[in-house]
Amino acid sequence: MNSNEKTAVVAGAGGFIGSHLVKRLKNDGYWVRGVDLKYPEFSKTVADDFIIGDLRDPAVWNAVLDRPFDEVYQLAADMGGAGYVFTGDNDANIMHNSALINLNLLTLAQERKVGRIFYSSSACIYPKYNQENAETPHTAEHTAYPAYPDSEYGWEKLFSERMYLSFNRNYGLDVRIARFHNIFGPDGAWRGGRDKAPAAICRKIAEVEDGDEIEIWGDGGQTRSFLYIDECLDGIGKLMKHPNFSGPVNIGSEEMVSINQLADMVAEIAGKKIKKKHIEGPLGVRGRNSHNDLIKHHLNWAPSKPLREGLEETYRWIEKQVKDAREKEGKEYKS
Repeated sequence: MNSNEKTAVVAGAGGFIGSHLVKRLKNDGYWVRGVDLKYPEFSKTVADDFIIGDLRDPAVWNAVLDRPFDEVYQLAADMGGAGYVFTGDNDANIMHNSALINLNLLTLAQERKVGRIFYSSSACIYPKYNQENAETPHTAEHTAYPAYPDSEYGWEKLFSERMYLSFNRNYGLDVRIARFHNIFGPDGAWRGGRDKAPAAICRKIAEVEDGDEIEIWGDGGQTRSFLYIDECLDGIGKLMKHPNFSGPVNIGSEEMVSINQLADMVAEIAGKKIKKKHIEGPLGVRGRNSHNDLIKHHLNWAPSKPLREGLEETYRWIEKQVKDAREKEGKEYKS
């Protein structure tokens, strides 16, 4: 390690956003230590050091923070798409596991020399009552209270936001908090229940022939905005470089689409005509969109990449995953 290099820890470095963040930090000249239960699934990590460990265990954090670090990025959490978060079957694990990870970090960070801590919160903290209209959801940062998230995942994220800010006030920890709005892109979960809407739609369309039918949960009129991974990383970097703005602040796109529109956009990218079969399934709130006035004001920046550009990159990657999986399954069947 060069003594002039900035140093960073990325917790959750085996996950989608975390693995991309490690690459970005390395490109920016950092010495990076990653930590997670697993290595990245779809690409080899470029971290200088990678610790396989369970961050619910304080001893693992003790091993990770064995020296001073300029920055710690805390992205580790028990999470997934709507099929994981909104069924209710995983609520206890989501709250218990994620809260433990954050408690362990904050307890130890008081003792260790950590320059600045980034915490990845979520748009899921916003009240359900402000997101019942698909056309006019309200997600300005100040609307988080009175609190009423639509999932236990959202409640845990909101609690942890307050915990980070409390440690900032009482112990002087330098923290930054961002509320992510549906981050997507290549190298993310694309099947198995933890895939989010863009990846799930891309997979479904990649798996069918022109003119075939795909299933969509609900009537497809529910709205969301989706942010490509590169712009998410830009936002994280801007927030971490700000001298005194802690957040919480939204990092998300203001380009809102319905799930039906998302499917149509992906089908057009794929060059296929599709039919939609609407079925029952976990949905979350009726409408959600990022509100970017605060990030524009404090960081003089906001995401601007059109959704279609990110979907084109993502679809090409998922199309290849589908093709490779079919070839592998065919070889295994023959053998």
